Amino acid sequence: MQFVKLSNGVSMPMMGFGTYQLDKSDVASSIQAAIDAGYRHFDCAHIYGNEVEVGKAFKNSGVKREDLFITSKVWNDDQGYESTLAAFDKTLSELQLDYLDLYLIHWPNEENIQLSLDTWKALEKIYKDGKAKSIGVSNFSEEQLNKVFEMATVKPMVNQIERHPYKTQEKLGAFDKANDIVNEGYSPIGHGHLILEDKTINKIAKDHGKSPAQVVLRWQIDTGYVVFPKSSNIDHVKANIDIFDFSLSDDEIKAISALDKDEHLNYD
Repeated sequence: MQFVKLSNGVSMPMMGFGTYQLDKSDVASSIQAAIDAGYRHFDCAHIYGNEVEVGKAFKNSGVKREDLFITSKVWNDDQGYESTLAAFDKTLSELQLDYLDLYLIHWPNEENIQLSLDTWKALEKIYKDGKAKSIGVSNFSEEQLNKVFEMATVKPMVNQIERHPYKTQEKLGAFDKANDIVNEGYSPIGHGHLILEDKTINKIAKDHGKSPAQVVLRWQIDTGYVVFPKSSNIDHVKANIDIFDFSLSDDEIKAISALDKDEHLNYD
C-alpha cells in the first residue's frame, strides 16, 4: 500500500474501497472480502443508503478501528450549519463509530454557494471537536474552492472529483495540489465504460501482464490521485488492489493522460 499525507499530517491510504451502489445484501461479503484482500480505506456517504450495513460490516470485520480510514459525506439536502451537524451525528450512529477519518461536502450548492459555506463552517466545528480527523469537499471547482478559502479558518484537505483517462482534470488537479489539497478520483476505471477497451490502455496492460483496470488504477496512483474502485465481485476486489508490484513509465503515463476527452460519464 502507498500512503499520502494530508495538509494536517494525517496519513491516508491511496487505494480505498468504494461503497457507492453497493447493494445492502452484498455489503457484508464485499467489505469482508476487501478487508481480507488488504483494503483499509473505505469511502462511504449518507446518500448511498447503506451506512447501517457498512457499519455492521466494520464491526464484524475483526479489524481495529484505528487501522481503518473511513470517509463519509454530507448530502445536498442536509447542507447548512445545524443540519450538517445533525447529519454528521446520524452518519456516526449508523456507522457505529466515534469519529470519522474524513468528512466531505458531497456537492457544492450551485444555486446558493452560501449554503455550502455554512456547511463548511459546520465541518470546521466537527474537525475542531475531534469528531473528524480531516475534512474536505467533493466536486468543487476552482472558483468554488476560492470562495471557501475566503472564509475558512481550516482549508479543505481533500477534493474528491470524477477522474479517469477520458476526464483527467489536469487544471483542477494542479490547482488542488498547489493549494495543498489531496486529489481523490471517483469512477477511477470508468464504471465499466469503454475506457477498459481502449487500445492504448490494453497495449500497456499486455506489456505489464496486468489487466486494463489494474493499469488505469496504477495510472491514477502514479499521477497522485487517491482512488477507491467498487465491486461486489470478489475476484475484482482482489485484482483491484494487486497493483503495487509494478509502476508505469513516464511515457506510459503520458500516453494514458493523452486520452483525455473531458468526458463526463453518464451513470444512468
